[in-house]
Amino acid sequence: MKILIVGSGGREHALAWKIAQSPLVQTVLVAPGNAGTAQESKTRNLPIPADDLAGLIAAAKKEGVALTIVGPEAPLVAGIVDRFTEAGLTCLGPTAAAAQLEGSKSHAKAFLARYGIPTARYESFTDLKAARLYLQNHPGPQVVKADGLAAGKGVVVAEDSASALAAATAMLAGAFGAASAKIVIEERLIGAEASFIVLADGLRYVAFPTSEDHKRRDDGDLGPNTGGMGAFSPASAVDAPLEQIIRTTIIEPTLRGLVADGHHYRGFLYAGLMITKDGPKVLEFNCRFGDPETQPIMMRLKSDLVPLVQAAFSGHLSEDLVAFDPRPALCVVLAAAGYPGTAREGDEITGLGQNDLESMVFHGGTRSEEGRVLSRGGRVLGVTSLGADMQEARMRAYKRIATIGFPGAVYRRDIGQRYELSHR
Repeated sequence: MKILIVGSGGREHALAWKIAQSPLVQTVLVAPGNAGTAQESKTRNLPIPADDLAGLIAAAKKEGVALTIVGPEAPLVAGIVDRFTEAGLTCLGPTAAAAQLEGSKSHAKAFLARYGIPTARYESFTDLKAARLYLQNHPGPQVVKADGLAAGKGVVVAEDSASALAAATAMLAGAFGAASAKIVIEERLIGAEASFIVLADGLRYVAFPTSEDHKRRDDGDLGPNTGGMGAFSPASAVDAPLEQIIRTTIIEPTLRGLVADGHHYRGFLYAGLMITKDGPKVLEFNCRFGDPETQPIMMRLKSDLVPLVQAAFSGHLSEDLVAFDPRPALCVVLAAAGYPGTAREGDEITGLGQNDLESMVFHGGTRSEEGRVLSRGGRVLGVTSLGADMQEARMRAYKRIATIGFPGAVYRRDIGQRYELSHR
């Protein structure tokens, strides 16, 4: 069969790499893909942007695609699954209505409140005067979020009310365009972050290993928020009993709530969590696999991903279909200079070396030109390794990074340290 993956980042490269290993798959098409997906076995890029829904549908029909998997959030919120379904094509992901869990922070928070799912105290605002009054009445650390999609950058963790007001002022003045015409202000939760991702089909679901992202650009969790500067799996603060609590207090009530709201949710569901002293609480929902969490999770996935996705459509989704490497995996993102703002582009990348099943360089912001691999801004590469323990996975990733070069490369040097510190 042919499978189409929509997107161009490290997540899509990792999915293409894993799916191409399936004996069930003849060809993996990636639209638009990147320099890394262009080099994978059985994989071919299509020069179609992820937001060109008509072009993607036409290509899927022309190529005889059996299944489409959507990587980024914007096409899901724009209704790609609805459009593909109307065209008689099979596409994994939630409908546009269900994808509002990610498309609107205020919608997600109202959903959580309605179904009693633990999250931070919050209010939504379109008026700066009301936001200012709220901050005056709620002093202390707050988190200010653009309501709509902002590529993972529309979040400001403010240490005090003055910083929160500055963030609210900038957002409501159009810092993120229409995405910040409405904002959410919520209490800052204290604890350890974790990502819990499942493949769902209505009330049935299969869980992937826990993972932990690093959103801040700089070491020590400093600097601006980004789409993610690295991730590792398993998460540092989630053991088996806590995973069961996450399932019963967050994942299962969320799926039941979606059904109650009239949505049969089929696709990947990502719960971004804070593990607080009072238990896990939801920071955000994503309606797709995370980036860069996909990279270490795909490295750990030993079973074939394709039958699992097929089972989500056939009604036979089962934990028996998945097997994971017990070893941890860790991904370090190399970003372009200037990220997450205006990022440098067009630099040649050298020293990429050879990939194998235990050490991969997943491409994000790259393109090919005359046999060279060039940076395309943003998050350029995700260097990902398995190890006997987290320390070894970390050592392998950073050892490989030392061989890779492009001008102005930015990366964190402390990915995975939280895990090591918490497991001493």
